[in-house]
Amino acid sequence: MKLTPAVEKILANYESDNKLTLNNLAKMLMHGKLGGTGKMVILPVDQGFEHGPARSFAINPEAYDPHYHYKLGIDSGCSAYAAPLGALEAGVKTYGKDIPLILKMNHSNSLASSAEKKNPDQAVIATVEDAVRLGCAAIGFTIYPGSDACYAQMEEFAALSREAKLAGLATVLWVYTRGGDLTKDGETALDIISYGAHMGCLMGAHIIKVKLPSDHLELGEAKKVYESQNIARASLSERVADVVKSCFNGRRIVVFSGGAAKDTAAVLDEARAIQAGGGNGSIMGRNAFQRPRGEALKLLSDMMDIYKA
Repeated sequence: MKLTPAVEKILANYESDNKLTLNNLAKMLMHGKLGGTGKMVILPVDQGFEHGPARSFAINPEAYDPHYHYKLGIDSGCSAYAAPLGALEAGVKTYGKDIPLILKMNHSNSLASSAEKKNPDQAVIATVEDAVRLGCAAIGFTIYPGSDACYAQMEEFAALSREAKLAGLATVLWVYTRGGDLTKDGETALDIISYGAHMGCLMGAHIIKVKLPSDHLELGEAKKVYESQNIARASLSERVADVVKSCFNGRRIVVFSGGAAKDTAAVLDEARAIQAGGGNGSIMGRNAFQRPRGEALKLLSDMMDIYKA
């Protein structure tokens, strides 16, 4: 695979990884419409676990079929497709060679008790051996900084990450700051999102996934620093830049969640802010697969055009 200067520059930041792991990271960075640009758009479809089938797919019934998501990721030119074990297994023979795959290793569900909302957690449902068997480029994992359950999650990821890197796989860490004493506004506060992203880097993840931050500051001591150091946060692009800086000053790939369903203009405005702030791209599920296929393909194409600019 002939690498572009942009991808070579990114890979040079991963100084400890073996050739197989770097090849799998390059496989995602070189694939699809954004291949070679250093930008990524990843299609994640794990919402059936988190929210249930009707809430996830009834709005677009074709999306009940795992093959639909494979085809959407391939035809749109996404950098990779991320999904739970069963969903990947259901289409890997047909489509697995046509798009890099990310096996999402752990999941929760919305049926858990109210106590779970205070300390959210996820169950590990797959193994690195599964990821290798399916020919995946990477594993994905979620942690919840803020939850008291996060310490066990961090240990689980550390063990899986070591195994994955030895097997030549890259790692993608979903960092959802939630639980504990965090307020609802605090879950997306700039200081909290940047803190979570930095923790993901410190844990050795190759790619960090976080939500887009608001201009709210949750922690008093952090607020003092943001204000005394005049850290810009008025615009979304300025807040994205702070998250990027928190990811080893841009030495780690950081992509931003598409979040709740929103209109097309809002999705594209967020992409423009991510691009302007130096982020590496988006990892967007519901805002793609809950749209009619033609509309989803156009939205993804328009988003990728923004990242190519």
